[in-house]
Amino acid sequence: QVQLVESGGGLVQAGGSLRLSCVVSGTIIKVSRMAWYRQAPGKQRELVAENISGGNTNYADSVKGRFTISRDNARNTVYLQMNSLKPEDTAVYLCKADGLTFSSWGQGTQVTVSS
Repeated sequence: QVQLVESGGGLVQAGGSLRLSCVVSGTIIKVSRMAWYRQAPGKQRELVAENISGGNTNYADSVKGRFTISRDNARNTVYLQMNSLKPEDTAVYLCKADGLTFSSWGQGTQVTVSS
């Protein structure tokens, strides 16, 4: 069983920064992909950023240049550094980890950006 626990969310003013963390634990052979998604009230869940083994990263157009995903393989942890936050970034941010034998979600952490 694989568990993901996010942390680092909170309330921040527009223009501010937050750093989210997601720790993956459990019986893991290899995590091939780690990603951050977000879901705002009344909207569909969307991919924010992903990091794929081998170093490939991808970002949603709306966060390019502001958000950075990074990964610590030794700690099975993925981070999302969010700068220049905007009110439209307000959402629950969820971590996802994919491997050969599993695909798991975290519970999410709330990010609220005030104008």
